[in-house]
Amino acid sequence: QVQLVESGGGLVQPGGSLRLSCAASGFTFSSRTMKWGRQAPGKGLEWVSFIWSDNRAYYVESVRGRFTISRDNARNMVYLQMNSLKPEDTAVYYCGEERGSRGQGTQVTVSS
Repeated sequence: QVQLVESGGGLVQPGGSLRLSCAASGFTFSSRTMKWGRQAPGKGLEWVSFIWSDNRAYYVESVRGRFTISRDNARNMVYLQMNSLKPEDTAVYYCGEERGSRGQGTQVTVSS
């Protein structure tokens, strides 16, 4: 079955960086669109970045220029490099795939 496992979250100061990782299994990873989303306290889940099988990427405006999504098809991994982090980036971050599965999430807290 599809399994997605996120890692790399933590506490970081404003302006800092984190790299999230997602290990995928149970499906043909290389052909699947992958995505990263987040859910802030009291808010709904927002998908913030997508990467297609051909490595085209999309970012919502709030993270564009600060976040970079990438994938390693040989390792079935997808990453989210997050730079210039802001307190409003604080959320549980989820890895997802195009057919609706997602992982358990990893907490990112941006605070001084």
